[in-house]
Amino acid sequence: MVTLAELVRVSNQVAATSSRLAKIRSLADFLRPLEREEIEIALPYLSGDIRQGKLAVGYAALQSARTGAAASPTLGLRDVDATFQKLKSVKGKGAAERRSALLRELFKRAMADEQDFLVRLMVGELRQGALEGIMVEAVAAAASLPPADVRRAVAFAGVIAPVASAALSGGASALAQFSVQLMQPVLPMLAQPAEDTKEALAALGTALVEWKLDGARVQVHKSGDDVRLYTRNLNDVTARAPEIVSAARGLGARSLILDGEAIALRANGRPQPFPVTMSRFGSQQDPHAADVRLSVFFFDCLYLDGSTLFDHPTRERRDALVTAVPKSMVTPAVITADADEAERFYQDALVAGHEGVMAKALDAPYEAGRRGA
Repeated sequence: MVTLAELVRVSNQVAATSSRLAKIRSLADFLRPLEREEIEIALPYLSGDIRQGKLAVGYAALQSARTGAAASPTLGLRDVDATFQKLKSVKGKGAAERRSALLRELFKRAMADEQDFLVRLMVGELRQGALEGIMVEAVAAAASLPPADVRRAVAFAGVIAPVASAALSGGASALAQFSVQLMQPVLPMLAQPAEDTKEALAALGTALVEWKLDGARVQVHKSGDDVRLYTRNLNDVTARAPEIVSAARGLGARSLILDGEAIALRANGRPQPFPVTMSRFGSQQDPHAADVRLSVFFFDCLYLDGSTLFDHPTRERRDALVTAVPKSMVTPAVITADADEAERFYQDALVAGHEGVMAKALDAPYEAGRRGA
């Protein structure tokens, strides 16, 4: 049984060092002997997340439940997970009292530093987005696999825990289960900043330069008439943008995955302020948001009629995009090695009210979950 105390110790070690290699080594050593279920519990905790999601317990309730601390480590990861599952399922009359009882029992078995960790975990104070890349490398080190293979599997799975579990129990062959699936969102490829268009083209040579719209990143999956819409955080927002669903349904391709931007435009074609676009995607929509119509512009094609395009170069994915999507729904772009032409194109984007441009290497694959060239 792996104890919470062991996980807390590793978490503290990682937080205490600035050495990337030391962080990876500590995490890999901790993960290597874990059983599959323990891995799927531990990985979210180390990143500051809980696999059950929000537990509906506040800071005051947590502090009032800390009536004493255990003298020695007896609390296992599975014990904590089981308590979190019970907390998640508590509903109805008397729910607050039942949650308090569960928390008191949990804290009674936890040492003081474990209690501190649990409180911070449950209120969301441990979330560390910067740790995600290190965690991928730690899983790769623990499983003796190339980090690129683990990173790719995580991009397709959307989360690291099941990938880590598969890698550590089944090695390279187990990662084959993580592949492109329609209606399963993938982590988006991110951009690296450049000082200006001249610097970008100096690094890339001839490149695809496209407008960067000030909208909401969306990923559209289509299989026949079934269409799903996901945010950059992989949340399903299909029901919140029926006009985008309708536009995607009208495309000629039988199946596809497209990467793009949803944006609210004024009557003259200029973009509305970013918060206006985002008003359509809030968990509790603005009552006036229904009056805001969204347009969608796509800049990448990741899957088309049975063909996976992630490993294809930018140029080929762009060709697939303009084949599958009408020009009116494609982000404006030029292919150029001329810094002056790229600068004029950049100024055109600004005049139209957009953020600027993106420059992409023509031979680069779509590296989901990474910052690309």
